[in-house]
Amino acid sequence: MDAQELYERMKKVQEPKGYYFNKDRERTLELLEALLVNKERYGYMGCPCRLLSGDRDTDRDIICPCVYSVPDIEEYGSCYCNLYVTTEWNEGKIEHEYVPERRPLEKMSF
Repeated sequence: MDAQELYERMKKVQEPKGYYFNKDRERTLELLEALLVNKERYGYMGCPCRLLSGDRDTDRDIICPCVYSVPDIEEYGSCYCNLYVTTEWNEGKIEHEYVPERRPLEKMSF
């Protein structure tokens, strides 16, 4: 599977939930490619913007779409890495603020 194929598959699943890919197609495909690299490397598609431990149970909260994406998108219109956004974010109707890391520090210490 390549990034374009992953794009099409994930789009069908996520858009009905109200999550859209960033309209910056190049950025989006880079992030999807990184997800595929993580899947090959670790066996799961961990967030491409976070350091993975290599242990699926430890990283369960950051398997894409991560558990932090819901509150991030609700509050900022975008997830941490800007892969998933709202239509308002894509249309520039809301400010593109920096999305702070919500993952607890103790989950990142391995």
